[in-house]
Amino acid sequence: MIKVASYNMRKGIGLDRRRDPGRVLSVLSELDADIVALQEADRRFGTRASAIPPHMFEDHSDYVPVDLLSGRPYAIGWHGNALLVRKGAEVEESHALHLPTLEPRGAVAATIRIGDTRLRVVGMHLDISGLRRRQQARAILSHLAEGEDLPTILMGDCNEWRNRGGCLADFGERHHMVDTGHSFHSRRPVAKLDRIFATPDLQPVDAGVHQSALAARASDHLPIWARFKAAD
Repeated sequence: MIKVASYNMRKGIGLDRRRDPGRVLSVLSELDADIVALQEADRRFGTRASAIPPHMFEDHSDYVPVDLLSGRPYAIGWHGNALLVRKGAEVEESHALHLPTLEPRGAVAATIRIGDTRLRVVGMHLDISGLRRRQQARAILSHLAEGEDLPTILMGDCNEWRNRGGCLADFGERHHMVDTGHSFHSRRPVAKLDRIFATPDLQPVDAGVHQSALAARASDHLPIWARFKAAD
């Protein structure tokens, strides 16, 4: 059984307008997932340093950021996207994906082994433009098609307000969409902007939105999660 989660952490800035990386780490601890996809994990300007100083993962969490880019010691992500794995997991390979867009956007991918389970995970944060979202979805799917045939989970902030069509239909051609629930806005969740998709060889056992009091303050998005087992 593997538990995954996706969280737009809003650069660590909560609804009280305070940047509090420790609070985000506490939300991650509540989630207790094996793999987490983060969005808005890095600051936008300067060195694009991680909103959570990398040493805090070692000292105050059960997670290790997946190494995506060399030469950027203060960053953990790619255009704000980052992957975390539980300490002890093996990361076989990782990729930072360029996505077609007018503004900086990207996705991140990794092949991960946890115990006897080996799978590919993609984290993403798509554009606010519907046309760009579909182009970005196709770029991600093209990357997956070029790689090894593995059980795959895609998750992140799709910025899609509709329940079907658009990029959701693109991902849905080869992946099933897990119904996690409404995650935005954290004060009053009315939209399913955050999504999880998986290949048919992964069966969702349960899924949901993490709605703790702490998560409701830590970002404008609530984390979503899903637990999978190998399909029968």
